[in-house]
Amino acid sequence: MREPVGRKRHESTSHARSDRLWENRPKLSFVVLGVVQITLIAAMTVISVALPAIQRDLGLSASELALVTNAYAVSFCGLLLLGGRLGDLFGLRRALIIGLVVFGLASLANALATTFPLMLAARFAQGVGAALAAPAAMALVSVVFGDPVRRTRAIAIWGGLPVVGATLGILVSGFVATWISWRWSFVVPALVALLVLCVVRYVIPPGPTPVRAKLDVPGAVLVTSGLFALCYGLVGAGERGWASTVVLAPVTCGLALLALFLLVESRSRGPLMPLDFFRSRSRIVGLLGVMLASSGTFTTTFFLPLYFQQIQDHTPVATSLAFLPYGIAMFATGLFAGRLAVDLGPRTMLVTGFTVGAIGLWFLGHLNAESGYAGLLLAGLVVFPIGAALIFSAATAAAMEDVRPDRTGLAGGVLNTAMEGGPTIGLAVLVSVAGAHTAGSLAQGASLPSATAEGYGFAFSAAAAAYVVAAFLALLALERRRAAPMDHP
Repeated sequence: MREPVGRKRHESTSHARSDRLWENRPKLSFVVLGVVQITLIAAMTVISVALPAIQRDLGLSASELALVTNAYAVSFCGLLLLGGRLGDLFGLRRALIIGLVVFGLASLANALATTFPLMLAARFAQGVGAALAAPAAMALVSVVFGDPVRRTRAIAIWGGLPVVGATLGILVSGFVATWISWRWSFVVPALVALLVLCVVRYVIPPGPTPVRAKLDVPGAVLVTSGLFALCYGLVGAGERGWASTVVLAPVTCGLALLALFLLVESRSRGPLMPLDFFRSRSRIVGLLGVMLASSGTFTTTFFLPLYFQQIQDHTPVATSLAFLPYGIAMFATGLFAGRLAVDLGPRTMLVTGFTVGAIGLWFLGHLNAESGYAGLLLAGLVVFPIGAALIFSAATAAAMEDVRPDRTGLAGGVLNTAMEGGPTIGLAVLVSVAGAHTAGSLAQGASLPSATAEGYGFAFSAAAAAYVVAAFLALLALERRRAAPMDHP
């Protein structure tokens, strides 16, 4: 029996519309996933300018305020590897949805918190949700782009999103804290999470079939405990000093647990983190690049808001506006960084990025109490984010290249761990460096504002030296080949 002609035409039209929708879906999917990544990173810095208001309203001590600030980073960093592997085992889109639900509810709890314990618990829960959502979001980028060149370009663009998120958090923080209330700094991320949850099933594919394997429970316990302990110790190093028992004990314990984790993984039949994942030289260099880029980025977004408000008496809004060139430079560079990462390869991009970043940090290294904005300070705020964006794009593309489909969640977890671990380690080191230099200047009779500003400048100079070393390492490590063999079974 023949089907009606009208029906055939209707079906043909429906298929054509479906095909056109599918052709446009990768771009839409990338936008939605990018919004998730930017929001999760912005949640770290969105309270940076509002910290004085939070401390005043909740009656927090300096140590309690530090715990509230760092609770998100500690839980985020500590659970990323586990969160990435759970995405592989239970489905990437499902992991993204669950993570966003936890993140959104925790953000609302932060907005409503009236006591220190509630605020601390909610901030910690925010990091738990982010640790599940972030690796899944990154892994899904590899899923939605089937063409290898488009996928590499998309991942390279993705690498620049963390700095956009960090800068956006600072910009939002100043305006919200001044004109509305610091509580809206948590309401906004919750609204973004709700919006994404409303559309995620329509624009995001479910991802690869979940891996049929048991969760490596011993490995999960060891790596989560080790990262928790290490991150907790490091975030207190700048305030208490490296010799403090509160810092030394958790750092030592964390390193021991991570060493034991590697031993267990080398003997496990179904490891949480297969060690052959790190056979690629390009991947290792990429992960180190992500760590250094994120460390430099979050160091600038930590020191400079303090400098603008404590040394130069800027208002929160003025502090946010001071970072506007930083954000514009980052966004503008991100528009073409993805294409450059494909055309030039990781070696050229990393060396260029580290060199430009070092110049920007060297400009910021001249910081003092009398520094004018329209000088080396502004130059540093423009040049450094250009270098950081190039590093992020090249390093992310190198770290994610040729990842097997059943390891996309793992790869996202590892890369995000590097992204969060970089600021944790780097900031702890540079805060200590700045503090030691400040103490030396005070001993020589300098005023507190002058000594503090020079301490910040010395820390930026130390970071610039590290970037120069990293440029040479990238040149040597990647000079023989553009990409090393990746991720053998």
